Amino acid sequence: MADIDLSSLTLDELKKLQKDVNKAVETYEDRRKQEARSAAEAVAREMGFSLSELTDGSGKKGKAPNPPKYRHPENPSLTWTGRGRQPAWIKEALENGTPLDEFLIEPKS
Repeated sequence: MADIDLSSLTLDELKKLQKDVNKAVETYEDRRKQEARSAAEAVAREMGFSLSELTDGSGKKGKAPNPPKYRHPENPSLTWTGRGRQPAWIKEALENGTPLDEFLIEPKS
């Protein structure tokens, strides 16, 4: 790494250097990921594959959906995870005084 005599720089030069350093720090991880991706692609090519053939192609894993926690007693196809907006059948039952626990798929013991 080159040693820079900061005391000999003007204020404008120091600000430009600071801006350049901040940008380099911000993009460091992206540059390292790209280097790793290039190295992995080269190894895959050496073995006769593309990187996308060895992975799902996207490089990202999706979140698994939340399992349903509540089920309608008369229509088992109606379920709710307990997250987000309450379905109409839950709202209606709660307004009529039915406790939410009545709809639990696996009641806690």
